[in-house]
Amino acid sequence: MLYHVLMDVKIPRDLPAEVAAEIIARERAYSQALQRSGKWRHIWRIAGQYANCSIFDVRDNAELHEILSGLPLFPFMNIEVTPLLRHPSAIREDDS
Repeated sequence: MLYHVLMDVKIPRDLPAEVAAEIIARERAYSQALQRSGKWRHIWRIAGQYANCSIFDVRDNAELHEILSGLPLFPFMNIEVTPLLRHPSAIREDDS
């Protein structure tokens, strides 16, 4: 199942820089592993914000929740999730 996910990151200003850097490094490794697996299909930065728009391809709501709650930056995120379905007017056969 495909999901459109908006993630807006708000790292607290009083979080020590070295702690923030370590969390961000873990986040990168985690997200890149999910991209390699095909579960995190697309990721785009939203210009001018510490936010992204992503497409996930996962089994169900529970798997998406497990993935998102496992993000190292999860405690600092506002997340909006929208399930996606093929549009009846779409001409492409695949979901990419």
